Amino acid sequence: MGKRVLVTGGAGFIGSHLCRYLLAQGHEVLCLDNFFTGRKSNIDELLDLHGFELIRHDITESILLEVDQIFNLACPASPVHYQYNPVKTVKTNVMGVINMLGLAKRVRARILQASTSEVYGDPKVHPQTENYWGHVNPIGQRSCYDEGKRVAETLMMDYHRQNQVDVRIARIFNTYGPHMLVDDGRVVSNFIVQALRGEDLTIYGDGRQTRSFCYVDDLVLGLTRLMESPGFSGPVNLGNPCEFTMLELAQLVLELTGSAAGISYLPLPADDPVQRRPDISKAEIELDWTPKVQLREGLQQVISYFRRVLNS
Repeated sequence: MGKRVLVTGGAGFIGSHLCRYLLAQGHEVLCLDNFFTGRKSNIDELLDLHGFELIRHDITESILLEVDQIFNLACPASPVHYQYNPVKTVKTNVMGVINMLGLAKRVRARILQASTSEVYGDPKVHPQTENYWGHVNPIGQRSCYDEGKRVAETLMMDYHRQNQVDVRIARIFNTYGPHMLVDDGRVVSNFIVQALRGEDLTIYGDGRQTRSFCYVDDLVLGLTRLMESPGFSGPVNLGNPCEFTMLELAQLVLELTGSAAGISYLPLPADDPVQRRPDISKAEIELDWTPKVQLREGLQQVISYFRRVLNS
């Protein structure tokens, strides 16, 4: 039987894919977004579908809705966007999460918090497991997001312990796919857009720092598996455990785009993690989830998407 599901940040990159998936599963979807980084074009084809409703709202303001489940994805996730207004980023991660938890408490909804690998900071443990407490600079430029998400996890667990709210916590690692913004500021979109424009690809640092990249369809399946899990609340790492250096990624993008562009190097930004790869054994055991889309296959999809966007 279909549920009534609220997706905050539903017009964003990951949120729009989640809305589409939930509708296909027969659920009624309330898509809530303030359109700071979300785009109506991401959900255009959903607007006339039965069971889909768009609500323009900012979760830092309270709202009362009747729902069965809440996926709380509302928050800019790229450094370019979350550092644009760091105070607002903190408010979204603290006041916004309090508002969503208050709603979940009132209507007895299950709530899933989209947390992040950034709670591990620049990790001293590799790969990162969920019991690692992280290595985060609490006063750095990234802390509005990193610490904001850590506080959001704290609030989730406190509401669970104190008010018996049914919570789920997903720590999302680098995700990529269609509906990323051209000016997103994250490495996959940066490299692809630069390559398609014939511009040199910008690598920060020496290019040996690593990331793992999860295709958005794999992530959405992980999020829904966690939400439907009867007794497992997390936190759980959701990401692809295949690790690539920035230089390897840049070279693959140049190959797949057929670009003749070169590579330029700039200094590494403050507090930028050197190594990042999830240990996903908990997701494999508890959720029977592992990512299926290989980087080369996923990048081809995103390159096709950005070709259309840049040519439109």
